Amino acid sequence: MTGKRSEVRGKRAPKKAERQPTKAGEPSLSLERIVATAVDLLDAQGIDGLTMRKLADRLGSGVMSLYWHVENKEVVLGLALDAVLEYRAPRDAEAEDWRRAIVHMLEDWRAGMLRHPWSASLVARQVLGRNILSRLELLTRTLSRGGVADENLNAAIWSLWNYLMGATITRAGFDLSDSERAAAQAQLEQIGANYPAIERSRLLLDNDWDGAFSRGIVFILDGLATAR
Repeated sequence: MTGKRSEVRGKRAPKKAERQPTKAGEPSLSLERIVATAVDLLDAQGIDGLTMRKLADRLGSGVMSLYWHVENKEVVLGLALDAVLEYRAPRDAEAEDWRRAIVHMLEDWRAGMLRHPWSASLVARQVLGRNILSRLELLTRTLSRGGVADENLNAAIWSLWNYLMGATITRAGFDLSDSERAAAQAQLEQIGANYPAIERSRLLLDNDWDGAFSRGIVFILDGLATAR
């Protein structure tokens, strides 16, 4: 796994002596405030809507003042992503059933990305973020604790990662209304003779995204359990 080095360097806060004095009338800036405001802007306008100018405007600051805290937009994106992916594992996470621990971890990860739909598209290019690495570290330890052999760990991690990302992106992009799903099902019924299995399962009317995701994790873990 690789990530952009600039993102890692960008997490280093500038030395206090290097920071530009705040101009009269400008609110004081901090890295925490910049990141929180960037998350709000990303939630409202997406990745394309985040520019250093717009971020500065929301902060009530000059653009140049931002550059004393963050190097560029890519660094801001990395910090914003890391902020929304912080994971607070249950206190007994290391002691509880390994399968339940993984289900909880992945459900939390997916929920966080769905609250901030822009985040899923950034994960692959910001994989060296502290909170992503912490999640992967915990996932790896938990799989090992569950008996997954070292030679199977990478395949197990990638299987869960790919499932998580695919399920999250699909859910974020496939957000049909009840009337749209019903219309699609009605259209399918007209040509149902060609697609009997899909019509019988009423796939297009199934809106239990959370339940399907959780059951899918169990299917993968069942397979891992037999391969240990």
